[in-house]
Amino acid sequence: MIASARTETRWLRVTRETPCPVCGHFDWCLIAADKTACICPRTESAKRCGEAGYLHLLVEKPRPQEPRRIKLRFGTALPDLTTLATSYREAATVERLTTFAAELSVSVASLNAFGVGWAASYRAWAFPLTDPTTSKVTGIRLRRPDGAKFSVSGGKESLFLPTGTPATGEPLVIAEGATDAIAAHGIGFLNAVGRPSCTGGVRHIIELVKTRKPSGIVVVADGDGPGTRGAETLASVLALHCRNVRTIYPPTWCKDLRDWVAKGATRAAVEQLMHAADVRRLNLTISTRGNNK
Repeated sequence: MIASARTETRWLRVTRETPCPVCGHFDWCLIAADKTACICPRTESAKRCGEAGYLHLLVEKPRPQEPRRIKLRFGTALPDLTTLATSYREAATVERLTTFAAELSVSVASLNAFGVGWAASYRAWAFPLTDPTTSKVTGIRLRRPDGAKFSVSGGKESLFLPTGTPATGEPLVIAEGATDAIAAHGIGFLNAVGRPSCTGGVRHIIELVKTRKPSGIVVVADGDGPGTRGAETLASVLALHCRNVRTIYPPTWCKDLRDWVAKGATRAAVEQLMHAADVRRLNLTISTRGNNK
């Protein structure tokens, strides 16, 4: 079938070989296939593209003079990511998991709790993203031994969640990324969850909070500027849904929470920061228009 349609931008995930032209990182960001623009969650711009990040134009894209004639093809069905994640988890041997846990300075038990598996076809570790309302896997992030990060095609962002029933009396600890959440889980924070990026997962976190109704929430910021701003923004939003929301920052000599844990942080050390942090307060301003006579 032949039809007239406007061309659409095809977005590609950045890689170590093709890093983000704005922030220089090789994960989370997207770049247009024609190199005319990128979406970066770390560097702000005037144009926000939902939870994906901020749009940055690299070159002025010329407008097509005439509609382009293209062939319309019926797309294939989306993969069953829940089944795929299960197969990856079953492919991860104890020996391989033990080695990977040592590389990340986390526990094997915590890797298992988050359903981490081995994707042999990609030669990469697989971290499932789970919808908190349906418990279905919506996406799978991949991480190669050399540090390169990418995703299984056809997925959507949600949250890195541990399996099992949430621990009662435990705070909901929200970290940036899967490995930070896994590190928090490994030192005893069994209700730790990971957001997909420093600006992503807000809607799913709100859904999780509404479902679990935790007595306290702790947002853990990464050590860089975008991580700090993303944590502060999330904490402000969550203050509408929970009365006890705090934001903590690992020591300045640590990149993030996992780095801090790798350097010896214990649950007691993290709790000390939690107790010292101020509870996020809502500041309401009421204004009236006109003059009352």
